Amino acid sequence: MAILPLFLCLLPLAPASSPPQLATSSLCPRRCRCQTQSLPLSVLCPGAGLLFVPPSLDRRAAELRLADNFIAAVRRRDLANMTGLLHLSLSRNTIRHVAAGAFADLRALRALHLDGNRLTSLGEGQLRGLVNLRHLILSNNQLAALAAGALDDCAETLEDLDLSYNNLEQLPWEALGRLGNVNTLGLDHNLLASVPAGAFSRLHKLARLDMTSNRLTTIPPDPLFSRLPLLARPRGSPASALVLAFGGNPLHCNCELVWLRRLAREDDLEACASPPALGGRYFWAVGEEEFVCEPPVVTHRSPPLAVPAGRPAALRCRAVGDPEPHVRWVSPQGRLLGNSSRARAFPNGTLELLITEPSDGGIFTCIAANAAGEATAAVELTVGPPPPPQLANSTSCDPPRDGDPDVLTPPSAASASASAKAADTGPPADRGVQVTEHGATAALVQWPDQRPVPGIRMYQIQYNSSADDILVYRMISADSRSFLLTDLATGRTYDLCVLAVYEDSTTGLTATRPVGCARFSTEPTLQPCGVPHAPFLGGTMIIALGGVIVASVLVFIFVLLMRYKVHGGQPPGKAKAPAPVSSVCSQTNGTTQAPSAPEPSAPRAHTMVQLDCEPWGPSHEPTGP
Repeated sequence: MAILPLFLCLLPLAPASSPPQLATSSLCPRRCRCQTQSLPLSVLCPGAGLLFVPPSLDRRAAELRLADNFIAAVRRRDLANMTGLLHLSLSRNTIRHVAAGAFADLRALRALHLDGNRLTSLGEGQLRGLVNLRHLILSNNQLAALAAGALDDCAETLEDLDLSYNNLEQLPWEALGRLGNVNTLGLDHNLLASVPAGAFSRLHKLARLDMTSNRLTTIPPDPLFSRLPLLARPRGSPASALVLAFGGNPLHCNCELVWLRRLAREDDLEACASPPALGGRYFWAVGEEEFVCEPPVVTHRSPPLAVPAGRPAALRCRAVGDPEPHVRWVSPQGRLLGNSSRARAFPNGTLELLITEPSDGGIFTCIAANAAGEATAAVELTVGPPPPPQLANSTSCDPPRDGDPDVLTPPSAASASASAKAADTGPPADRGVQVTEHGATAALVQWPDQRPVPGIRMYQIQYNSSADDILVYRMISADSRSFLLTDLATGRTYDLCVLAVYEDSTTGLTATRPVGCARFSTEPTLQPCGVPHAPFLGGTMIIALGGVIVASVLVFIFVLLMRYKVHGGQPPGKAKAPAPVSSVCSQTNGTTQAPSAPEPSAPRAHTMVQLDCEPWGPSHEPTGP
């Protein structure tokens, strides 16, 4: 008992261990190296073969390096409560998913490296909470979409943004324009086809902009570019210079890039991809006078249209130029038209009025404009009264009296009058070309002899429907004076022109000369009322025949079942087998009689077998003869 007080007295004299160091060492994950002797604390796990973020992390760490592992996702709890983390590296993993709010507790984080992963999109909540982030590296991923609000929390502090080597076709340019403190912006090796004008005007601290190897055909001038000198390489550049890299793009060298050509550059890596005259030439070797544009020219417009009120109408306008002109429409009242509840404007120059009103009638103006100028064209629209309602027993349901609608018939007086009215509303038709007969899907075109034109090789017929822009060509031999057009659409109006193809004796080249033009309309196809269509009759007959066959099979099966029951479960035509008779042995007067059996219908040979039915025992021993 005296030993115990002595041990208790000597216990305080033993060297005490350090609990904080034991706790710290126990929080270091396996295969990782932890710096815990001095602040700041660091957890280094590069190339450790990790499949997920280690759960036993020291939450006080200021640096966490998890690069070159196999981490596939970052969960919400993986980095929770790490409020003092300043640097996080997740480079070269296999990360496909980052949970919303996964970095919400990292409010002190300065640098985030997510390059070399498999991210396909970045949403608004995945970077939430990074209010002090300065460096965001997202290169070498598979990003195809970047949400407009993905960078909201770090928009005011971000200095370095790297989005290179991804699959981005579009960017939230408005959100990028709010990065007021960004110094370096890497957009190279993506799929960007255009950059909006003024996209970088508010990036006053931008020092390097890399847009190499995209699909840019032009780079619009930006106020930022005019304020700072542009250089190609950062070596030796002044602090106020902007390093702009745009090589590897299919640049279209026209007047829109003259501003860029006038800058003093030190390299000649960029080349022109178009127009054909400048394709393949070095950008800086092309003179300023060669960067030219072509003003727009309207090549096609809709003919005068007449539609009843309440029906839709489509106005078309096509123009060519360099650069490609932008088409706008102006209403008869002088208003600029766009997408609304009653109208839709398409990029190809088509204006569609969904519901026409009498006030929509008048001259619509098509304006095609580009950097070299603009061109205008007028399209007339006439809005008539709404069509009367069609009754169920109206004459429109009567079968056509002229036979097959494809048969060519001379136009009647009423149709001739209607054609004359239509001709008054459109361009006058040339008397040299006539459409004398037309049906629902065919028309006969005739034109006079062109003997005054020497060396005619052939005739060419061009026609298209007013409902589309597809131009159809027909080549006719030189000795023909008529041609039958087939495969036309019913109830359509067609514009047709005939051209003579001949050899010009002056130049020796093939030339064309218009013979004349005409406009005609095909007749609508009318179906008689009450007469079912052929597909309907065919389907009905097939259903009826199938029903008869099924009913016959059912009746046959029923008859077989009844006959089977009447004959006692035996197939008909077979007699019942005789009932089995048990063999009975009997002995009368020393002789054995076989059991009686019914007489057979025919005499048969029998073999009498004598059976001894007495029991065998000692008293029945055989005796001698």
